[in-house]
Order: sequence, then C-alpha cells, then structure tokens
Amino acid sequence: MRPHPIRFDNLRRHDLAEARDRHFTALSSIFNGQDPDDVYVLSGEWAWPPVDPYREPERWVEEALLMLDGKAPAVRDPRVFRPSCLEFGPYGVHFIDRMFGAPVFFDEASGQWYNHYLDTPIGSLSRPDLDRDPTWSLARRVAEAFLSHQVTVPLFGLPTIASALNIAVNLYGERILLAMIEEPEAAGRDLAVINETLCALHRWYRERIPCQQLQPVVSIERTQPPGFGQLCGCTTQLLSPDLYESHVAPLDHALLSVYPNGGMIHLCGSHTQHIPTWQAMPSLRAVQLNDRAAQDLDAYFRGLRDDQIIYLIPFDGMPVSRAMAITGGHRLVLQRVPEEPLPIRLDAPKPCCPHCG
Repeated sequence: MRPHPIRFDNLRRHDLAEARDRHFTALSSIFNGQDPDDVYVLSGEWAWPPVDPYREPERWVEEALLMLDGKAPAVRDPRVFRPSCLEFGPYGVHFIDRMFGAPVFFDEASGQWYNHYLDTPIGSLSRPDLDRDPTWSLARRVAEAFLSHQVTVPLFGLPTIASALNIAVNLYGERILLAMIEEPEAAGRDLAVINETLCALHRWYRERIPCQQLQPVVSIERTQPPGFGQLCGCTTQLLSPDLYESHVAPLDHALLSVYPNGGMIHLCGSHTQHIPTWQAMPSLRAVQLNDRAAQDLDAYFRGLRDDQIIYLIPFDGMPVSRAMAITGGHRLVLQRVPEEPLPIRLDAPKPCCPHCG
C-alpha cells in the first residue's frame, strides 16, 4: 500500500461534489412528484482493479479509488447522472448466508458464488456474532478503508444485504416456503432473526458512511437520493399475496424504515400479485425492474402510488419506446443510456377506460 496521504485530486473536488448534488436535487424532485423535462437517465462509473479484495481489501479500495479519480469528472454531464461508485460485494448474493453458517463456494466455470443449504431445523436460527464473524470483518475493512481516504465525491455501494425472504430461501430452499404454511411460528421466528441482522448491518453503515455517499447495492444503476435504502425482492414471486402480506411484508417495511426516506425493492421476476401490498407500504418509495419484471411495467405504473418511482433497465421485452408509451417518462428513471436521442418526457398517458383512473 502506498504511504499516506494519497492524492485523489478529483475525488475531493468541491465542484464535482456539487455537480453530484445537483443531480441528487433533480432526482429528489422526481421522488417529490416534479418530473424534469427530459426522462431521467442514470449510468454510474465503477472500478475493479487487479487486486484480490478478499486478501488485500485496503489495497483494493486504494487502487479502485485511484481508478475512479480519473472517471470522476463525468459527473458533470448535465443530462445523464454518472456518479463514481466504489462497491465490493463479498460473496455476491451469498454474503449474508455465509454469516449464518451456510457453506459458500465459488464456481470457476460460471464465475458465480453459490451456497449449500443448512440442514438445521427451521426455528433454531441464531444471529451471527458480528464482532467475530470473518465475513462481516472483511466488509467492515472495506468501509473503513474507504473512510480513511476522506474522499467526498464517490458513492459507497453496500454489499448484497438482500432481504429476509431472499436469505431464508438461500439458507433453507423450499423448506422455508413449506414451513411458512405448516410451521408458521418457526418460519416467522427465523425470518425475524434474519431481518434483525439485516437491519443491524444497515444501521452500522448509516452510522458511519456520510449520507451523501451511502448507496445500496448495484449503486451504479440504482442510485437514489440520499437517505433511501433498498432490499431485494427476487423471491417474492414464489409467494401468494396472502403469504407475503402476513409473513414478509412487515419485515420488508421494517428494513426499509431503517432509512429516513424508506427505499426501493429490486424485482426481476413475476411479482405483480403483490402490487396492492406494495401500494399500501408507506416505506416503499421505488421499485427497480429488470428482465421479466420489466415486462410488467404497465401494471406497476398504474398500480403503485404517485409517489412510488420506477427504475427500469430497458431490454428487448421492454424497449424505451414502449416504456415511454406506457409512462410518458413520468415517475421513471432509466438505468442505462439508451440510443440517442435521449427521450423527452411526454404528457401523462390517459387511462384506457374510465375504470383505470
């Protein structure tokens, strides 16, 4: 590691921090119901240096910041929000699983992290000892290294803290789904234990990372205004509306409520059965749609509240042109730069019939 202090000229520039904050102001206006003239586009900058972050997390942070220093001026783009984002997600989506004792391994062929299920009885899960847990120690070292450099411009993206349901399915597989019906008290206990741990981790970050820089996972594409959180709702597609509302929705609400402004839920499958529950969840301020979930944009746009924003990754099944026809660009954040010209917001779409509202 280089001797301190290290010069990160761009990552400490007041004008670049001010440019980032101007984008935050514009993004906040969307959350407050004041659409800009143009459709909002988000496309952050990231860095991954050739250093093993599992062995040398402090050096990885230093080298990543040096790479981001050269990219930081991109935040001055007046049309597209291009924040510089430092983010390392140890063990991928199995970060929390490892803390709960699940065997986690890396598959070279696929380039992905996987885990094996626990074989312990549902209802017996214990919270990890965070003071001694090596997985959490690694994540802490990354955060502390970031803070040690006193950079003010880049965002800090969290590891995949996910959600109570996502983690429970990772730990138990289908057993937790059956237990929610056959052993609801045992299932509810373990879901609560998981959620308490997730909330504790979010609080740790909130107490240490400056609000203007703290962002949830996949920060380059899911940046929200300061003070918003996020959870992963991938596995909600496996639940009926009643089961989600009774067992999981209160936990999701509690997790998002750790943040002063609530936050976002990431969706990538078929989840529209839960729109009425999410419409009534005060802490839910945004949904992030990609892949299969993006095909249901119309249902989310019409079914959610006017103060619930939609982050969308366009793809062949939901191109920008169709997204614009559905939303007019209202309450919409595009998560990647579309082909030029960038779309201009249209008049609000009219309901297709008197019953659509």
